[in-house]
Amino acid sequence: MAYQFETVKLDKGMYSEAGRSFTKVLEKCDPSEQYKGTPLEHLDAFQRQLKRFDIKVKGADSDVVSKFFASWESAVLFPEYVARAVRQGMEENNILPLMTAAETRISGMDYRSIASTPTEEEKSLKMVAEGAMIPETRVSAQENLVKLHKRGRMLVASYEAIQFQRLDLFSVTLRQIGAYINRMHVADAIDVICNGDGNKNGADRYTVGTKPIAGTAGTLSYDALVDFWSQFDPYTMNTLLVGDAMAQILKLEEMQDSTAGLAFQGTGKLVTPMGATLLRSSAVPSGTIIGLDRQYALELVRGSEVLVEYDKLIDRQLERAAITSISGFAKVFQPASKVLQIGTAGEEG
Repeated sequence: MAYQFETVKLDKGMYSEAGRSFTKVLEKCDPSEQYKGTPLEHLDAFQRQLKRFDIKVKGADSDVVSKFFASWESAVLFPEYVARAVRQGMEENNILPLMTAAETRISGMDYRSIASTPTEEEKSLKMVAEGAMIPETRVSAQENLVKLHKRGRMLVASYEAIQFQRLDLFSVTLRQIGAYINRMHVADAIDVICNGDGNKNGADRYTVGTKPIAGTAGTLSYDALVDFWSQFDPYTMNTLLVGDAMAQILKLEEMQDSTAGLAFQGTGKLVTPMGATLLRSSAVPSGTIIGLDRQYALELVRGSEVLVEYDKLIDRQLERAAITSISGFAKVFQPASKVLQIGTAGEEG
């Protein structure tokens, strides 16, 4: 039986269609819907092209890099293979979905988010008498644009150096590049949470041993965490971002509760006594704990997916090929994130 994917004409211009990724262009030429009920229904358009050229990218029997360059058309698939491996690295151990309330995709570098900052009077849901005006909640555009950052890595390798490398091994290097890019985006998110997105909405800061946080500066206690948690009303502190403070949290007597231990051993996920999910990142400043209500705190703005310099890869001139991703972050509700400084011993409240 002949399939349509076997006759699709490939060229590098498929990477430059405005508003469409390479895979979307392929899907337009070779829709997946027509493969329902066939042995190929589990493959997308790109994977069907790998099958067409008999290129194996995974497992001990994976092909070498040079298999992509056996023909001009198969070489066109190489940048997409690189991009997919990088995306896989970005998605492994990705904590951004656990930090963000919403994700917005845009085409461009300029984005203006919205804000709603009700007063205490406006927050209360009062009874409305018949014929009376219903209280308002105003939503307005932020004054300043959200800054989007291009983060990436340069792939530096000659074709001669990698042509005989197995694709399965080469994918490991590409996934590591993706992991590096994702860490940069996480660092951007943490910076926006702490310092704001340019609209004077940095997080409120508290210090252990200084009212309203109990305890002694330089030492983290369960009482201090409870006081920090209590500052979030009407929001819920359901996520804690930590760096080197992780060890202090895990050493708390309350974290040695048998239920918490069983949850960690069974799922690998750390949960604090207050029910907040613990996320660790080296981008969190030393001696700092960031608390947030992830349902209301942060918006992820994507300016692009993973971009690869396809010309250099297709034409085998691999000396330097940029792999980049553009994203930024906006604060949604400023009170939904707060910062706790453990402080330095000797500080007084």
